[in-house]
Amino acid sequence: MNAPNKSGWKPEINAAADGMHDGPATATGNRALMLEEPLIFEIGHAETTGVDLPAIAEGSANRLGGMERTETFGLPGLSEPETIRHYTRLSRQNYAIDLGLFPLGSCTMKHNPRLNEKVARMPGFADVHPLQPASTVRGALEVINELAFWLLELTGMHGVAMSPKAGAHGELCGILCIRAALEARGDAREVILVPESAHGTNPATAAFAGYRVENIPANSDGRVDLEALKARLGPDVAAVMITNPNTCGLFEPDMKAISDAVHAAGGFVYCDGANFNAIVGKVRPGDLGVDAMHINLHKTFSTPHGGGGPGSGPVVLSEALSPYGPLPFTARTADGVVHLVEEENAAEFEHTRAFGRMTAFHGQMGMFTRALAYILSHGADGLKQVAEDAVLNANYILRSLDDLLEAPFGHSGPCMHEALFGDKGFGEGLSTLDLAKSLIDEGYHPMTMYFPLVVHGAMLIEPTETESKAGLDQFIAALRSVAERAKSGDESMKQAPYYAPRRRLDETQAARKPVLGWQGPGDT
Repeated sequence: MNAPNKSGWKPEINAAADGMHDGPATATGNRALMLEEPLIFEIGHAETTGVDLPAIAEGSANRLGGMERTETFGLPGLSEPETIRHYTRLSRQNYAIDLGLFPLGSCTMKHNPRLNEKVARMPGFADVHPLQPASTVRGALEVINELAFWLLELTGMHGVAMSPKAGAHGELCGILCIRAALEARGDAREVILVPESAHGTNPATAAFAGYRVENIPANSDGRVDLEALKARLGPDVAAVMITNPNTCGLFEPDMKAISDAVHAAGGFVYCDGANFNAIVGKVRPGDLGVDAMHINLHKTFSTPHGGGGPGSGPVVLSEALSPYGPLPFTARTADGVVHLVEEENAAEFEHTRAFGRMTAFHGQMGMFTRALAYILSHGADGLKQVAEDAVLNANYILRSLDDLLEAPFGHSGPCMHEALFGDKGFGEGLSTLDLAKSLIDEGYHPMTMYFPLVVHGAMLIEPTETESKAGLDQFIAALRSVAERAKSGDESMKQAPYYAPRRRLDETQAARKPVLGWQGPGDT
């Protein structure tokens, strides 16, 4: 079989294209040290056990207290080595940030320093339980309060809600604060404006909170059309939800003017902080007139998200919205001790008009400890460099590829955290999906595809600050290779990937008719 190379190639379509090789591997699907791994139910059987136990004498006493199992588990019986090997082999089929660059745009999939993991696994943090008496978790409350302080310092805001569990949860928290503030002044507004360049969760959150959503168009530079926004403002507009830097990877230079116009019309400004990684230590959203902004701790402050793992989305609030922040929150009282304030009548100096709770407990302790470790280990100068290096890396990718790939907003000046490309100029019948699948054969996870919607065949690439120039050069060479093939009309790209553990799947059917369970012979 032809090996991939950086100058373009046309693989032979043979048995290997289906994950099989000639010779001994044909029957197994194995590829050298990459073993074809069956389902765990296909390795073991429910009728067997992986350990040897002596038979229990009939009528013998036990200490189960009537808790004996009356039905089979239906789980396969495997030995310990079989179990370990199964999951280790599966893990080798994952793509991870520890293997290579993760170019997903608007996701900030960056290296997580192991120092942060060590701190998060310290017994006082890893073993803490939300139902413990507050007197036994003073250290954890100190961490939450310290992190809250630094989030306010970095954003220039007045108050913070630490309990939201993720970005979209934080968005809802901010909008509920806005609703509470409007209701407190007897102002029933029904509309939230969302620019085209905002994240997709923004209109979804506004609609979920009961508002009518209206779009604001982008100008030719990929930024908010300020005049169109001003023309739509009125007494029915509760807020504007804006992503800055936006989903096109661009900073909104008119942000202060946007905030001033919205405030003059009696509304509030919500900023999606998912892209805070590009401006942390450089720009304070509070100085731009923002009233509420969520911060994805799992993006900006170290922990790569994904895989269904826990996130955290604290929301920083302006002075106008701080009284309406949710319960619970931490506060240091006159005795010098940090307390967890959980009742409205105890909120004497913060969140005095709390709209309620976002969650039963305070937040995600593992994310808090990782984020604080990240902030303290970087310091003010290090956090500033995070933003500078992230922007530098994104612009290096943009200018290294804009001679080959369409860069629809390349004329708008430097990008921020991510570079955006389109599919203009691809050969007949070839699409962004074909390029992305071919990139897998070059050893890389694909970039974000078909988003934002304002660019046809969009490809959104975010290298983050943690990639070296050598690593970026290798990725750029791989992407140039597949881009050249796409522009030349290489038909073999329609069947890519050729070297992945599985060939191209029907992704539509996989999403609409997923097979989520195992059914063995005879199961119904």
